[in-house]
Amino acid sequence: MTDSPLPHRRVLLLAHTGRAEARAVARACGTALAERGVGVRLLPSEAVDLLGEAPLPPGHEVWTEDGCPGTDCELAVVIGGDGTILRAAELTRASGVPLLGVNLGHVGFLAEAEQDDLAVTIEAVVTRRWSTEDRLTLDVLVLLDGDVLTRTFAVNEASVEKAERQRMVEVLVEVDGRPLSRWGCDGVVLATPTGSTAYNFSAGGPVVWPQVEALLMVPISAHALFARPLVVDPSSVMAVEVQDRPDGSGVLWCDGRRTVDLPAGARVEVRRGDRPLRLVRLHEAPFSDRLVAKFRLPVAGWRGADPVAGSPAGEV
Repeated sequence: MTDSPLPHRRVLLLAHTGRAEARAVARACGTALAERGVGVRLLPSEAVDLLGEAPLPPGHEVWTEDGCPGTDCELAVVIGGDGTILRAAELTRASGVPLLGVNLGHVGFLAEAEQDDLAVTIEAVVTRRWSTEDRLTLDVLVLLDGDVLTRTFAVNEASVEKAERQRMVEVLVEVDGRPLSRWGCDGVVLATPTGSTAYNFSAGGPVVWPQVEALLMVPISAHALFARPLVVDPSSVMAVEVQDRPDGSGVLWCDGRRTVDLPAGARVEVRRGDRPLRLVRLHEAPFSDRLVAKFRLPVAGWRGADPVAGSPAGEV
C-alpha cells in the first residue's frame, strides 16, 4: 500500500495491460477518478505495466495484502474485453465486488460501457449513478472414483472436451441423478444464460435472456440421433461422465481460462453457483437492444414503436 493519504472511497482498476490502448484508457480512468476524490487500487503487476518507473500518482494504491484485491472497494472498473472481465471475476470472486466493464474488445457482451463513453462512465462512478445486476454462475465439481479432484466455478460455461484432436470423447450425460444419453462427441458445453452468447452460441445452443434462470447443456458435434441442446431448471444438477475406454480421456475448461485433465471414469457435476456475478449497470437498455448492437443484427424495416434515442436499436 502507499503511505500517502487516500480518499475514503476507492475502486479497483483492472486492465488488459498487454494492449497499449487499454493501458492508455486505464491511466486516463485512474487519473480522472483520483482527481474526483475516488481512490484507485492497482494490482502490483498492472501498476508496473501502467506506470513503469514513474511514481505512484496521488490517490492511487497498490494491493500488496493477502486475500481478495476487491476488498473494501465500491466496484471494479475493468478495461478490456469479455476475457478481461472473466479474469476480473476470478480475481474478485471472494469479495463479491460489482464489475463495471469498459469494452475494448470485439463484442463485449459483459461490458456496460464503451471506450468513447469514458467521461460519462467516470461521472456515473463518482456520483454513484449505477445499479447492480446479479448473474447466475456455475459451481463445478470434478470427481474420480468418488474422490474430489477439483472444485471450481464458471461465469459463462464449463465445457468437457476431447483431449486429443484425432479422437472423440465418449461421455454419459445425466440430469438430476438420472442418465439421459451417451455420445461420442467433441465435447459438451454446460452454460449459464450469461454464457449463452459465448461458447454455447458457437456450439448451436439457444440465446437465453440473462434474467431467465436456467442451465444449458449443448453437445458439440455428437455422433448420435438424439443430441439436442437442453434447457433445464436452475436447481438441477447436470453431470458428464467420461467413459472408461482405452482411449477415453478429456479435459474440462471453465470460461476458457482454467483447465482440469479428465481421465477415463472422471465425473463433472455442474450446479447453480452459490455466488452470483454482480455486474454494474449504468442504464436500463433492453437485452434485445444489446443483442442487436453486439451481433449487428439487421432490423431495417422494423415497424414497431420509435426506438429510444441513442439505444443500440436506434443506431442500426
